[in-house]
This record gives sequence, structure tokens and C-alpha cells, in this order.
Amino acid sequence: MSVLSAFLRRPAAGSIVSLIAVVGFYILFGGVNVVTLFGAASWLNFAANLGIIAIPVGILMIAGEMDISIGAMIPAGSMVTAIISGYYGLPIWVAILAVVGVGVLVGLVNGLLTVNTTVPSLIVTLGTLVALQGIVLSVSVFLTDSVSVALEAPPWAKLAFGQLIGGSHQVIILWWLGLTLVFAAFLHLSPIGNWVFAMGGDKVSARNAGIPTRKLTIGLFMVSAIAAAFVGMCQTIQFNSAQVSGGMGYIFNAIVSVVVGGVLLTGGFGSVFGIFFGTLTFAIVSQGIYFTQIDRNWSNLIIGVTLLIAVGMNESFRKLAMTAIRKKGTK
Repeated sequence: MSVLSAFLRRPAAGSIVSLIAVVGFYILFGGVNVVTLFGAASWLNFAANLGIIAIPVGILMIAGEMDISIGAMIPAGSMVTAIISGYYGLPIWVAILAVVGVGVLVGLVNGLLTVNTTVPSLIVTLGTLVALQGIVLSVSVFLTDSVSVALEAPPWAKLAFGQLIGGSHQVIILWWLGLTLVFAAFLHLSPIGNWVFAMGGDKVSARNAGIPTRKLTIGLFMVSAIAAAFVGMCQTIQFNSAQVSGGMGYIFNAIVSVVVGGVLLTGGFGSVFGIFFGTLTFAIVSQGIYFTQIDRNWSNLIIGVTLLIAVGMNESFRKLAMTAIRKKGTK
């Protein structure tokens, strides 16, 4: 029982239980073949693209901030890659550096506006979202006279960012797994990770304790923007073209994955592995329904119910964790 109690107090517990529940539901009521479901590439490719974005967004939410400008950073990363390397014919590494530069710039703007004003980061990033959409569209039309640009990436770039493993699984899955471990080490094993949790708990107290809250907030916004631009770049290299539209759906999907993963909207609580399993859960809910006998029109209802149940479980598990911490503190 102590092992079970310890597990339920973990931030990732709700997302793992949700994942098991969703798979069980599809097996019992959807007639899904487990081998077919877990052998399919569609939901795993979907999870990888979403997961690379969701983890930095989730860490920002743990720190008490929000970034919805990711919806514009994805097409921005795509168009920067296609215009520089596809339209102008410059080496792909120049485009990659430019994508990182755009992510740094947008993240810097988001961070500076957040730390230097009293405007909530949700509103700040909403503004940059709309502004960036306009910039991407205007620059694309001005430079190329088109809203879509083709790209023929060199073999090494295709291998690193757009390769299909086994003819179906995108190589970005490996990037997702690797980045998950990197972010987990950052948040849970480094002193900076403790600063992130402290900021989400009480930013004023964290600042008074000597934590560089301004620099850390700006840095987290940069990482979030770079991650979204990276996904856009990978999609362009894989599909050999870029468009100014797209990316808006990732805002909702990322936030749902993060919340299902056990991160509180108020900040101060969550885990990288919880976000990882939350992303898997959301991917299976949204893509796995196509492997069942369930009417596809019910997918949004299932997602909504899953989100509500996960939030309820996460709140219960968080209370268990806080109760255990208080008991240890009184001993």
C-alpha cells in the first residue's frame, strides 16, 4: 500500500492512470486491437510533434506563466526555413540558425514584456501571437509573392529532421524522447529546476530569496519559442514545403496535454514525465479513436471527459502529495 500511495503522490500519477483508462476504454468499448493501436505510427508521430512543444510550455506553466504564441511560432519556423533555404537557396544550416534566432527574438520579446509590465503573460503572448501571424504572412508575400514555399532539403538534414523510420515513424520521435530526458534533468535534477517550482509557488518570495526570476522567466520563454519553431522547421524539411497557416491547434492541444499531465494552471506543481504521459494520453484519445468502432464525432466529448477526470485526479493526487510533505515537516 505504501508503494501505491507513493505513486499516487507523484505529479505524473494522474496522467499515467488516465492513459491506462483511455486504452482500457478503447479496448472494452471500441473493439480496438492493441497490437494494431500500439504498432500504428499516426498517434506516435502526433504525440512527438506535440510533445516537443508541450514540455517547454508546461515548464513555463509550472513557473506560473503561459505562452500561446507557439501557435504562430510553428509557421514562422516553417516559413523561415523554406524562404531562406528553399526560395533563396542558401545552405540549410543557415536556415536552422535563423530559426533558432527567430525563436530567441520572439521569446525575448515575450519575456521582457512579461517581466517589465503588469500584463499577464497570457495576454502578452496573445498579442505576439496575432502580431507574428501578420508578420509571417506579410513577409512571405513580400519576399516570395506567395503564402507557400517549396523546399528540397539535403540528405543529411532529411536524415536528422525529416526521415521516416521504417517508412512510417517520423525521426522527430527520437528528438522528443531525447528532449524529454534533457528537460527532465533540467527541471528535476538541477538547482534551476527548484527555482522554477519556487517561482510558480510564490514569485515574490522567490525573488526575495535571491532567485533571478527575471532572467529565468525570459529564458523559459525563449526555450518555448525555439521548441515551437523547431517543430515547424522539422515539418517543412519532412514535407518539403511550408505554409503561413497552421499551428493554432497546437495551442489547445499543448495546454490540454500539460493539464492532463498534472501541471496546475496556477503554477508550482507538475513534472516533465507527467507532461510526457499527458501528451501520450491526448494523442491516443484524439488519434486512437480512428482504430475503434466508435463514431468519430464522439472524439471531442471523450477528450473533454478525459480532461475533466484527469484534472480531478491530479487535484486529489496533489493534495495527497502536499499532505505527505506536511507530515514530514512536522516530524
